[in-house]
Amino acid sequence: MNGSGRNAEQRQRERERKKRGARKYGQAKYKHSRMGILSCWCAAGAFLILAAGVLCAFITRGEAPGIVGGVAVISLVLAVFGIRAAIRGFHEREKNYLTCKIGLPVNTVVLILFFAVYIGGLR
Repeated sequence: MNGSGRNAEQRQRERERKKRGARKYGQAKYKHSRMGILSCWCAAGAFLILAAGVLCAFITRGEAPGIVGGVAVISLVLAVFGIRAAIRGFHEREKNYLTCKIGLPVNTVVLILFFAVYIGGLR
């Protein structure tokens, strides 16, 4: 017996428990990347703001270009910030990158929608 008063079976169980913590399936669940979560929120905000701007343009029949333009620029800035946040989220260590993988393409789609509306307005 060791000085701790445990028998061999208890020591063996303790060793197995410690080993399980180092194995793939014994590890704790990873938390989501903070920047990835921020990227998803930016994507949602940019999409909602862009949709609100387009809706406002339809409701006012094009009589509020300053408001719609300002809202569209805010949407553009949020989408670009969301893309940057998603890329930074991939650099965080020992995190779940699912939110980064969702935020990056959604922000890109919002950015493409912005440019589609912008180019469509030029014609």
